[in-house]
Amino acid sequence: MITITAVIRAKSGHEVVMRDALVTVAAHVAANEPETIGFFISQSEEDPCVFTTYERFADKAAMDRHNGSAVVAAFFGIAKPILDGEVILVTSKEVSATVR
Repeated sequence: MITITAVIRAKSGHEVVMRDALVTVAAHVAANEPETIGFFISQSEEDPCVFTTYERFADKAAMDRHNGSAVVAAFFGIAKPILDGEVILVTSKEVSATVR
């Protein structure tokens, strides 16, 4: 299992736009990407401008298909002008998971 954790900071006042753009990606993943095993979005309780995604892929090929998809390109088209800093990405091999 390959995972990506992303930390995304929106400019103040653009939280709803960023959240909606991320939710659009999640809806696409649910409907069209069976090898994307999980796509989780969180919004910080302390700073609503900060979002985190946790993405789980069956393998590197699934991750590459997701990252190269039109929906991810559209997301970055929306997100780029409202980002407050660089997106922090951590790509990893999953060591352990507990899912209920």
